[in-house]
Amino acid sequence: MPEISKNLDGMPEAFVSDTAISREVSRSVKAGKLRKLASRLYTRNLTDPPEAVVRRNLWHIVAGYFPGALIADRTALENAPAEDGSVCLVTETGRDIKLPGHTLRPRRGIAPVVTDRPFIAGLFLSSTARAYLENLRPSRARGGLSARTLSRHEIEERLDTLIRRSGEEGANRLRDEIGAVGQALNMEAEAADLDALIGSLLGTREAELSAAVARARHQGRPYDPDRLGLFQKLHAALRDHPPIVRLVADRESEGHATLAFYDAYFSNFIEGTEFAVEEAADIVFRGVIPSDRPQDAHDVLGTWRIVSDTREMSRTPEDGETLVRLLKSRHAAIMESHPDKRPGAFKLAENRAGSTVFVAPDLVPGTLEQGFSLYRSLETPFQRAVFVMFLVSEVHPFADGNGRTARIMMNAELVAAGEERIVIPTVYRGNYLSALKALSLSGRPEPVIRMLDYAQRWTAAVDWRSVQATRRELDDCNAFLDPNVAEEEGRRLRMPGRAGD
Repeated sequence: MPEISKNLDGMPEAFVSDTAISREVSRSVKAGKLRKLASRLYTRNLTDPPEAVVRRNLWHIVAGYFPGALIADRTALENAPAEDGSVCLVTETGRDIKLPGHTLRPRRGIAPVVTDRPFIAGLFLSSTARAYLENLRPSRARGGLSARTLSRHEIEERLDTLIRRSGEEGANRLRDEIGAVGQALNMEAEAADLDALIGSLLGTREAELSAAVARARHQGRPYDPDRLGLFQKLHAALRDHPPIVRLVADRESEGHATLAFYDAYFSNFIEGTEFAVEEAADIVFRGVIPSDRPQDAHDVLGTWRIVSDTREMSRTPEDGETLVRLLKSRHAAIMESHPDKRPGAFKLAENRAGSTVFVAPDLVPGTLEQGFSLYRSLETPFQRAVFVMFLVSEVHPFADGNGRTARIMMNAELVAAGEERIVIPTVYRGNYLSALKALSLSGRPEPVIRMLDYAQRWTAAVDWRSVQATRRELDDCNAFLDPNVAEEEGRRLRMPGRAGD
């Protein structure tokens, strides 16, 4: 077969033909060296799906059809083609061009102004201010394609995201830019409308709002919509999960005290407050406070006082205000010996664990409130226990002590209903954290439900008759093993009576 003409040697993987190379292109297509993808669009790639070729060469293809075009309308705000592949442009002339997986949609309008930014292959990208202004102009979906501009609802959600990320200062800076760009584009009316909209989100103006997240911010209760999405996934999965009821076993008072002791012991061990069982028992039952670790001892003791108090553990939230009060009072009891962690007060600074960044401080009350609206619709104690644990864990409302507080809230739901609580032994820590990450980072709720189901089943199977007798049983279950050591040795949390598993 003949080689591709030298005139085409320097062409990219996909390119738009013109009169200068049309003959060479035609010969190369006939020779099987080029493939036609759309009107005037060709590629040297003869194997990959046309959609994939267009996708990775998109902006150079756009520039081939519309040199110097301005990326505009919804594409300029979404910073990507719409779900249907629409790419919205401002050009001098042109009609829609259908490509594999994409549609280029030019319209006439004002050419790039000084605030618009140079982009790939000689294209221009609308400034953020211009993009918001032009998206305020309503449009309708036509010919099976999405509307050119975002809906008012979507704009409100994007402005809320901007405020969450850039703060009030960033929002006011955008307002200043909108005023200047509005004059340059003869869009003073849209600029005034947008200024009022941003002011309403900041609580300084009144404007009609349609998005729930925008209305909440206007009311002074902003929340994290991404976290709300996770809570909704967990809520749906719990509603679909078969009901689980494990009633509390008939135990003597020593058995109840033993279970509460190990609940507090393991909950602190998970967070790095590590004592030998005998040391922890001395702290809890004999009031011994190690002179070298008084704060850690108070952590164990504070947790124990809550989880062993049947009356306290029978209190569950009736409304959003009660939820906040319970969280703060229980956190204050746990963290009493850490005044630097502001016991009983919500965090003032962002906190994180690995790659997970938790809810921003100013969004904590509103996000808890939104979560509570889902919590209260769950029907069984186990459902509510799982949900409230993840709610507190994911919001992470305090500077420290969030994990212990979350597990106390979880077990209160069960104790209040006369059902077995959930103990997370040391060896199960990796399972616990991995399940939380699966939901937090990947949106998969099933691992959390399965993990806590197994942990409750294990808790119900243990004979919590006394601290020492139970310790021997827990040893047989591998409960005290370091998770990393257990993984290396291929050992796991065993059900009581199945030590040979």
